[in-house]
Amino acid sequence: MPLPLRVCTAVPCYRSKDMAVFEQAATAPHFFGHFLAMAHMDFLLATSDCSSCPIRHRAVCASCNGAELNRLSDMKSYRSCKAGEVIALEGGVLPFVASIVTGCATLTQSLEDGRMQMVGLLLPSDFLGRPGRATAPFEVVAVTDTTLCVFERLAFERMMAETPHVADRLLKMALDELDAARDWMLLLGRKTAREKVATLLAIILRRAPSAAFPLRAELPLSREAMATYLGLTIETVSRQMTALRKDGFIRLEGTRGIVCGDLPSLISVTGDDTVILSDYGRDDRSA
Repeated sequence: MPLPLRVCTAVPCYRSKDMAVFEQAATAPHFFGHFLAMAHMDFLLATSDCSSCPIRHRAVCASCNGAELNRLSDMKSYRSCKAGEVIALEGGVLPFVASIVTGCATLTQSLEDGRMQMVGLLLPSDFLGRPGRATAPFEVVAVTDTTLCVFERLAFERMMAETPHVADRLLKMALDELDAARDWMLLLGRKTAREKVATLLAIILRRAPSAAFPLRAELPLSREAMATYLGLTIETVSRQMTALRKDGFIRLEGTRGIVCGDLPSLISVTGDDTVILSDYGRDDRSA
């Protein structure tokens, strides 16, 4: 029996033209367990034009021409996840790939004894999933309310094979991510606490929703999560945030708001701007 199209918080919802994909996926044993934490379709975004997408010039579709963009538009669906929801389980089947449209998610790996390490952040325009790999190497958790632009993995792989622009862009993003991982090794191994906190803040500010100065952004991570990610204590993170504020590099608004009127000055505190130039912090609004 065909499954009815409906909105719920337990399974992903596709537009009617994607029902064949939905029904096929829904027959897989992993389907309902894997998507237990996926939230409802964002119908407001589902009606939007790709050309007006806020991540259009930074995401995997950045190099697409009109026809290619139309093809991606026909393939896409949008899903919204609440803060704290699991998007993908480490080692679990991942039948889709996606771009982060809004919000932030963490990448975490675990050891057999239960110890866990946050190994990355996904910010707007970052790509989730890997074509050719059916499982997730990390646990992916939304740390803020997050919207995903989702493509069924096999359909996306077919388009990659037929569309050099998409394959080339994804390769470039993967190489940028590799550079970012190497830069992060330097940060964790050699940077001071002040440089670590300044680097993370600069990365987040470079992804601010608006390019207008002063830059404003919401910190997606709690002080505890920042400490875990940076290899510091909560007290050290708080002290460094206060010091950066007192020195005039940032202003704090409420519990999560951050304002910066001079990003180059903040970058100068990081000790090495190569992290900021990596894809974790690159801003291609002018592309």
